[in-house]
Amino acid sequence: MKWEKILIRYGELSTKGKNRKSFITHLKNNIKFSFIDLPNIKMTAERDRMFLTSTDDLEIQELIKSLPKIFGIQSFSPVAACTQQLEDIERTAIKIIESLDHQDKTFRVTVKRTDKRYPLDTYELQRTIANHVLRQFPSLIVQMKKPEIDLRIEVLSDAVYMMAEVIPGAGGMPLGSNGRSLLMLSGGIDSPVAGYMLLKRGVRLDAIHFHSPPFTSERSKEKVMDLANQLSHFGATVRLHVIPFTEIQQSIQSQIPENVSMTTTRRMMMKIADLVREEIGALGIVTGESLGQVASQTLESLTAINAVTTTPVFRPLISFDKLEIIDIAQKIGTYETSILPYEDCCTIFTSSCPKTKPKLEKVEYYESFKDFDELIKEAVEKRETYSFPTKKKNEFESLL
Repeated sequence: MKWEKILIRYGELSTKGKNRKSFITHLKNNIKFSFIDLPNIKMTAERDRMFLTSTDDLEIQELIKSLPKIFGIQSFSPVAACTQQLEDIERTAIKIIESLDHQDKTFRVTVKRTDKRYPLDTYELQRTIANHVLRQFPSLIVQMKKPEIDLRIEVLSDAVYMMAEVIPGAGGMPLGSNGRSLLMLSGGIDSPVAGYMLLKRGVRLDAIHFHSPPFTSERSKEKVMDLANQLSHFGATVRLHVIPFTEIQQSIQSQIPENVSMTTTRRMMMKIADLVREEIGALGIVTGESLGQVASQTLESLTAINAVTTTPVFRPLISFDKLEIIDIAQKIGTYETSILPYEDCCTIFTSSCPKTKPKLEKVEYYESFKDFDELIKEAVEKRETYSFPTKKKNEFESLL
């Protein structure tokens, strides 16, 4: 089936008021960025919908394949075009139904006659096309409310546009419409899912990872780079900041009692993340913590960790159980990478009996015997930064 264009429906964007234009502009820029390698695509934005057109059928197919990953799109439909000749409309209707899974499906025809000069009125055209389709596909079942196949026909003065398939989009808000935050990306299952959920709300992400060679390998760093690259497939650049963390971890092990060493480790990570966040102009820090999942994620532990910063810390998975998180990881394609058996810095010095209810005043007392500030500053200065995906520069990159 040759499609003429793609109709995009905004969904949540349609509820916006005077700032709607700003959200639509973000969506347009994100689509341009995602499809920069498709030169023939043209875009027309209206109040409640957007059209993408291309003269290249392969480009249309690539749009159909990749648009479900673009946040801010509720759904979209491939659109076919034909002349106003009734025979042409009937022929196109048959081709569209043939392209779908139509066996024993419920069906209706919906007509919008923008060109009032068209000789058939709305109901006449509706009945004529429905009868023609039902003769060709007798297994279809007519159902006027919420059918599985809704063949939509819009009659304009210069052409007739037709569609039937409604493909779900990613939903959410366009990337960039809600600022930037810094994701603490460990390499496990949870943190990429947390990043995905913030991306879905329109938040652009940088990511930060703590690397402790020789205790953590290059393969573990490559794994995190792969995860950052996978997150970038949802429509925007993701910068990854890799922090050299070995010296800090060794200092923690030598200075801090073993049962609260994980709490101090997380506090040092949060301090470093806050410095990087300030430097890059991000407004929040994102973690993959889920309440009670491990010792460092109890309310008491999170309170002690949060005490080192006044920056908003977003924990989108806080009430999720592990199976729910795994389901999302599998859906977004990060699960198989996350379960690769490479160590991270949070597992190499794990205490056998960590405190689940650490006292903040005691943790601060133990930390007072070591000046971590210089080590933290040095780690931030020596970080490595990577950018994903590795695309050629383009005129829209400054907008992202």
